[in-house]
Amino acid sequence: MPSPAPPTVLLPSERAVVLLSCVLSALGSGLLVATHALWPDLRTRARRLLLFLSLADLLSAASYFYGVLQDFAGPSWDCVLQGALSTFANTSSFFWTVAIALYLYLSIVRAAREPRAGRLLWAFHVVSWGVPLVITVAAVALKKIGYDASDVSVGWCWIDLEAEDRLLWMLLTGKLWEMLAYVTLPVLYFLIRKHINRAHEALSEYRPILSEAHRLQRHASVADKKLIFIPLIFICLRVWSTVRFVLTLCGSPAVRSPVLVVLHGIGNTFQGGANCIMFVLCTQAVRTRLFSLCCCGCFSQPSAESPAGPPKAPASSKTGESQGSGHTPDELPST
Repeated sequence: MPSPAPPTVLLPSERAVVLLSCVLSALGSGLLVATHALWPDLRTRARRLLLFLSLADLLSAASYFYGVLQDFAGPSWDCVLQGALSTFANTSSFFWTVAIALYLYLSIVRAAREPRAGRLLWAFHVVSWGVPLVITVAAVALKKIGYDASDVSVGWCWIDLEAEDRLLWMLLTGKLWEMLAYVTLPVLYFLIRKHINRAHEALSEYRPILSEAHRLQRHASVADKKLIFIPLIFICLRVWSTVRFVLTLCGSPAVRSPVLVVLHGIGNTFQGGANCIMFVLCTQAVRTRLFSLCCCGCFSQPSAESPAGPPKAPASSKTGESQGSGHTPDELPST
């Protein structure tokens, strides 16, 4: 591996953009966790996996925020701590992203049964939390995490570029799993989409006679199938990190390009925000409930203080409520 290129100097504008990305990602991850806690009926197994991915993204955004804010100029204890936390969270995010795609493939294409899916969830926990933890502890114990001059990061600490075997540890602490995900996720995504399209064509003629329960189940499954966009979000965001990694290995000065630096910073920190946009703001069932929750506090007090209306007004209101409630089962599960 060639000698490291000169340090990448972060401009204040670049730092501000990446810090904003970290904040938005943390808020998005927190909102995903909050919706999971508020509404138990949305806690499908697939969205439970999304919860664990959100927790990893939340920790990742927080550790990156500290690293970019500090903009380390050399090795220090908090540089190592930040590098260890971001390494663990980032690698865990890789594993959970692949775990979601694998779960969707097994449950949709292979029609995995409930007991098997339960055991699979435990396996995901062991791999997605355990493997990153072992790798991070080993990297810290062997003093491989440290100052990297921002050549393969955007102000935060990762693998010490002075280490002789830095390429090996860059691969073990993220890049190997990232590149494997680039191959695995599109394959699983293609197989899932292919199966869904076939099932859609096969069942289209029977939809008019589906019962209410089956229609609700179908709407819920559509919401889960939206999770296949997680791999697409992952690839679109993470590819810039891989580009700068390759440029660093080649010793190219292009690694310090301001455009690549900003794209790398946003890509590594914004996955939680992107997931929130897709699975909260762009999901009708969750978006409607959030809107109702926000508006409830605004309208509950005026309605309580409003004077009593004519005798027919309450009856009309109740009638409207009963009619509106008749549409609730269809509206809430929709996406």
